[in-house]
Parts: sequence; C-alpha cells; structure tokens
Amino acid sequence: MKKIVIGNWKLNLDHLEAIQLLQKLNYSLDVNIEDKIDILLAPSHTSLRSLQTIVDADSLKIQISSQDVSAYTEGAYTGEVSAMQLQKLNITYSIIGHSERRLVFGESDELINLKVHNAVDNNLVPIVCFGEPEENRNSNNYLPYLLNQVNLAIKGLRKDKVNEIIFAYEPIWAIGTGKVASVENTIEVLSAVKKEISNKPFYDEEKTRFIYGGSVSPTNASELLNTKIIDGVLVGGASLDTDKFVQIIKSIKL
Repeated sequence: MKKIVIGNWKLNLDHLEAIQLLQKLNYSLDVNIEDKIDILLAPSHTSLRSLQTIVDADSLKIQISSQDVSAYTEGAYTGEVSAMQLQKLNITYSIIGHSERRLVFGESDELINLKVHNAVDNNLVPIVCFGEPEENRNSNNYLPYLLNQVNLAIKGLRKDKVNEIIFAYEPIWAIGTGKVASVENTIEVLSAVKKEISNKPFYDEEKTRFIYGGSVSPTNASELLNTKIIDGVLVGGASLDTDKFVQIIKSIKL
C-alpha cells in the first residue's frame, strides 16, 4: 500500500497564492513520485476549482481534497458546499470531522456521520479525523473515546465502502501546539482502531489506510512515516512551506 501525505492549508492563501504554491511544489517533487506516494492538497473552497483545473490540464502528480463537505445534498443551506458539487469539480477526497470543525464549529458525531455518508454516496473518499482532548489522554480514557468516535463516524455506512475511508488520528492536544504524539502512542491508537475495523466482515487491509496528524514536521516525519502501521500523515502548518513539505515527503524510505 502506498504511503499518503496530505497538506491541509486551512484558512490560508487566496486562489492565486494557492496556484503558486501548487506549481512550486510540483516542480520540487521527484519525477513519477505519484507512482510511489499519494500526495494530496486541501486548500480553501475558493481555490478548489483553480487547482483542480491545473491538475487536470497539466496531468500533475498531486491530488486535491476539500477541507470539508456539507451534511446536506441540496436546498436552502446558505454557505454550504455539497459532495455532489465537489464531485463535479473532479475533487476526489474530503477531510471530515477535523478537530477544528468539532471544537470551533461544534460539529457533532451525528453531523460528521451525515457528511461521511454524503461523501461516499458521491464517490468522494472521506478522510475521517478523530482524536481525544488532553483530559482524556491524561485520564487514560482515550481508547474507548476514540473507538466510539470512529464507530459513530461510519455508523450505517454500506459495509464495502468503509474500506475506502482514510482514518486520520489527530489528537486534539497536538493540533497546532507543537506537541506530537509519540510513535508508540500513535501505533497503540491506530492498532486499536485497525482491530476495531477488522472485526467487521467488510474489512480489507489492502485498502483501508490509517494515518497521523498533529504538528507533523520534517523533524518527526521520518519516524512517523517509516513505521509500518502508519500509512501516512496529515500535515497542517508545514504544508504551507514548500521546502518543509517536500522534506516530509522525501523522508519516506521507498
């Protein structure tokens, strides 16, 4: 299974700056890198069309993801962007349930589940984020908390579709703080989630990917990305710096 590196640009860059960063990154990558590593960028919604047009026209080695998707398919929901609209732009992935959506915007597990269903129904690959707050980590109550999050996110999903989900462990206490979960902690969590998923009859270990996100940088990327059970990383701030992002990608031992 190929490793995957996802750059989440969050609320940064206008569409012209996003184009420049995409082009700079593309020029900085090794030839045919996409044959060995999946590279995704998740810009703001306003840049999706611009970036996907360039990717399609120039057959770039980079794929595009949205940072979010609506729980609704259509209707009177001002400000929302539906999975169908994203799919029509040839967007193939969507980040769902990021800790910032949960904490800042109060998204519930039930809402995240609706988003996952809409993404899957429109052939988007959900990048389902889950993570525990610091108090759960400190009280050693994090594994039941995390497994519950994962189960609620995929509740009611057609069984064969769960294989295509990317499960992203991003401990809340590590997002933008500079703190990073140890490799041992990450392996423990992803192993528990993988075991939970593998108990279901639809599980295919050749398809389902389990990744880590939370203050990923060139300093810690090699240890994370060259661990067998960690299939990739979700990168925040470092993905806005081409040199750092390329260092993270190149830290994968092929």
